[in-house]
Amino acid sequence: MKALFLVTVALLLCACSTRQLLLQGVADELASQEQATEDDLVLAREASAFYLKLSESVLRQTPGHLPLAEAVTAGFTQYAYAFVAFEAERIEAKDARSAQSLRERAARLYRRAQRHALAALEQQMPGFAKALADPNPTRWPRLRDDQIGVAYWAAASWGGLISLSKDDPNTVADLPLAARLASLAWEKMPGFGEGVLASLMGSFEAARPGGSSSKAQAYFDQAIAFGAGKNAGAFVAKAEGFALPSGDRAAFESLLRQALNASAAKSDLSNGVMRARAQWLLDSADDLF
Repeated sequence: MKALFLVTVALLLCACSTRQLLLQGVADELASQEQATEDDLVLAREASAFYLKLSESVLRQTPGHLPLAEAVTAGFTQYAYAFVAFEAERIEAKDARSAQSLRERAARLYRRAQRHALAALEQQMPGFAKALADPNPTRWPRLRDDQIGVAYWAAASWGGLISLSKDDPNTVADLPLAARLASLAWEKMPGFGEGVLASLMGSFEAARPGGSSSKAQAYFDQAIAFGAGKNAGAFVAKAEGFALPSGDRAAFESLLRQALNASAAKSDLSNGVMRARAQWLLDSADDLF
């Protein structure tokens, strides 16, 4: 079935006379492709590139298709985080030059994801970017339920880009806008993604100048609660965003062990990524404290 679908897509992209009639259906099908249950990280990585390129090609021709925009933005963001930025961290001590090259690539992927997401929101709500940047809160955009996923991934990819752009003041200056977008999604649907949005809110609070440590901790605790203890990422986020800056090694290691337990209890791609990161952070604790 999947092979037939891929052949159909290949023919579709070459047949201009029928493309517009079928693009919406192809976008729906691509948006529905689900890899979340795949916990083999190598297999997921090998399969990702083709689907990302194909989905991106269709999205460029159906820019207002929110489910596909969400899938594409999520795909690029997760790929950048799990397979590029993380690898840069792991090899930094041995090969600083290669690590820097990987960070630059991850930043490009994050920016690519962010642009797709913001373009989709702009297509849905003309003037979205201008309204988001308006200093008057009464003029900020109001998200619909079906826009929360795209908004979340836009903010997450934006945050990832900012974290890798410390030498680019123009990009770093966008931190308030990225955090604002996340907060608009939070106001509408705080439990989105079984705690992923709450984790993002905690990370933004911890990262912003003058941010509140106690408020960040509260967000991280909400993320753990929303995930019912089965979201490994919530424990990793609290370990890195709260325990590590606080210098609390005992809490740091306890949270990471909880992440390992959560990933063992629920086997999927996200937990697989976080299992690898949690183990690496535990192994690196002597260097971090």
